[in-house]
Amino acid sequence: MPKDQNSYIIETIKAYGKSLMGFIRKQVKSEADAEDILQDVWYQFSNVINAQPIEQTSAWLYRVAKNKILDKHKKRGESLLDDIYKGDDNDDGADLISLLMVEVTTPETAYLRNLFWEQLFIALDELPEEQKQVFIWQELDDLSFEEIVEKTGVKFNTLVSRKRYAVLHLRKRLKQLYKEVVAY
Repeated sequence: MPKDQNSYIIETIKAYGKSLMGFIRKQVKSEADAEDILQDVWYQFSNVINAQPIEQTSAWLYRVAKNKILDKHKKRGESLLDDIYKGDDNDDGADLISLLMVEVTTPETAYLRNLFWEQLFIALDELPEEQKQVFIWQELDDLSFEEIVEKTGVKFNTLVSRKRYAVLHLRKRLKQLYKEVVAY
């Protein structure tokens, strides 16, 4: 690796290391998971930087981190699908869930899964931070409301309400994707 590429990698790690780790920590269950994901991001960064220049380093790093976090959550299972689609009177969501949960991975199912997770995180980013965080802690990090109360000091009913608003927003926001996938 040329000397200027090596120094660029070191400077990038110094510039983004702490904030990237903070971003990852907020979205994963354990410190070990956060460290693993950060290591994967730096590994991918060092490989890509040798092959091609990156125009927006910050955006690239956070996108890779988000993708690694998604991969980690996917391995734990997609239980949040039930929350997003249950209780919807005019559509039961079973068709989308069955498509996304198929064990056999084909290019189509892989595309649909990636599309779903991408759209989910876009929709989550539209939420107020408190609603988004409760949803992520509860559904993606598998924390109980009691654990979140202990962690934040926020009242139980407030957390339930925030999650309810998050789920309602996600249902509304992901409804078009659902319609397109079921028609598929």
